[in-house]
Amino acid sequence: MRRRGLVLAAVAATALAACSSGAEPPADRAVGESPTDDAPSSAPLTPSPTSEPSPEPARTRYDGTITPLPGWLSGEMRGTTWKPGCPVPLEDLRLLRFNYHGFGGGIRRGPMVVHEDVADDVLWVFRQLFNAGFAIKRVGLTKEFVPSDFEPIITSKRSVTASFNCRPVITPLGPSDNFSQHSYGMAIDINPVQNPYVTSDGFVRNTEARRYLDRSKRLPGMIHANDVVVRSFTRIGWEWGGSWSGGKDYMHFSTSGT
Repeated sequence: MRRRGLVLAAVAATALAACSSGAEPPADRAVGESPTDDAPSSAPLTPSPTSEPSPEPARTRYDGTITPLPGWLSGEMRGTTWKPGCPVPLEDLRLLRFNYHGFGGGIRRGPMVVHEDVADDVLWVFRQLFNAGFAIKRVGLTKEFVPSDFEPIITSKRSVTASFNCRPVITPLGPSDNFSQHSYGMAIDINPVQNPYVTSDGFVRNTEARRYLDRSKRLPGMIHANDVVVRSFTRIGWEWGGSWSGGKDYMHFSTSGT
């Protein structure tokens, strides 16, 4: 009996040592792998805690990142904001996420898709805007443009600062047959309601933007000649639609000036 007791004690001690050895089970996925990579199109663009650090420290200062398009986002763009025949392939595009000052004073974070060749310059510009306290209503991704849905007059408070969208040039009078610079990811519209496209005879398509026709006003989100927005884009070689002769596109900046 004494010998049997010693054997049982040894077995128990061995099992206890295995449980307390500190060994860990294999992880379900690689460290840093984002669970949103294969998320459905309704998935938010909020970084996962497993893919980026907690956003709280970044919300007190400027912070921006550049990544290839996640698989779920490429899938969402196919057939909507990107279609076969677009002038750039999806693999040439990059997803930016950066902090900005929202209307009302809070610091927000939003996504933007641009061409890989301009990604670093664009983040630099939005750093300058952040440091200057320039207010942006919302930074986000574009929606599909359907030419047959164009309406000559709209009433919309949607004022999204965005870049890539494979679509034609659009003026208040309608779409053209030429690709916009947005189709290359080399143009950005900033606060469209506060900075509308105004034709040479003063027409503005969005009735919500008509209060901003007087460009001498200094309302939040408005862009003016030689302000921090124009100066910053000029530094990276982009041109402003607000300096065009004839109609003026106050929201629009692009590498080509068109």
